[in-house]
Amino acid sequence: MDLFKILEDMVFKLLELAATQLPTKVEAQLLQYINQEQSEIGANQFSIIAKNLQLAKELKRPLCQDTGLISFFVKMGDIPLKRTQLKNLFIKQTEKATNSIPLRPNTVNFFEGNTGTNVGKLIPWIYWEHTSETGIEITVQLKGGGSSNVSQLVMLNPEEGLQGIKRAIVEAVARAGSKGCPPYTLGIGLGGTEDVAMILAKKALLIPPGQRNELKVFAETELELNRVLNSLGIGIMGLGEGPTILDTHILDAARHPASLPVGISFSCWALRYATARLKDNEIEYITHEV
Repeated sequence: MDLFKILEDMVFKLLELAATQLPTKVEAQLLQYINQEQSEIGANQFSIIAKNLQLAKELKRPLCQDTGLISFFVKMGDIPLKRTQLKNLFIKQTEKATNSIPLRPNTVNFFEGNTGTNVGKLIPWIYWEHTSETGIEITVQLKGGGSSNVSQLVMLNPEEGLQGIKRAIVEAVARAGSKGCPPYTLGIGLGGTEDVAMILAKKALLIPPGQRNELKVFAETELELNRVLNSLGIGIMGLGEGPTILDTHILDAARHPASLPVGISFSCWALRYATARLKDNEIEYITHEV
């Protein structure tokens, strides 16, 4: 089969998976919380989520009416296609998915209004990365407005250090409250410039649940934040019972000596993304059982 056709089918499948099914490990983490929840309100809300997951999967319909803005994370290896070809492929499959899954049209150009296709100026956004490996790996991420609205960038003085970082994250979650549909997964980006910190934060949401940072101090910080944030009592959907946070993941970059950027990216309970790798015309779906 033609390489371009294989990629078209793969990208459409990724859009469908991201919209209608949680990644296998994300769903397993959520079901574990569902099975353990003992509070009446928390258990009730989790039962609604469990039913939602079941129906979305069976009916192949989106998990949430807000199917978000679409981003592609692309790791390009040795593949006989150019960026422009891939960009056009992503746009075409996004338009197709909008009509056939369907995805809610969420892309609004400033003066022309909603495009109706989930394609607009610079959207879907594409993060490009080149690797020495053969083939190509593509991740589709859907991020809704509620979780994006509570995400934020905090610029700290470097002398505030790790304690300042923790304080900024706790304050951000406290301010978010129920607005982003908790329980949340948090992606934290540290260092770089202000744009790098937010990109890292968004990318950190793609780290599998329970996987800790390789650096011990950051791994310990992730676990500490999970404990502290769950003690805030915001709870599932902000109702005061059940977890506030499912997991926290940190990615970092080198920084300027006068700056300490902290990117904080929230995901609602429906952490939606899907990843697949194409190598030698064979597709491997990494995040989902297909």
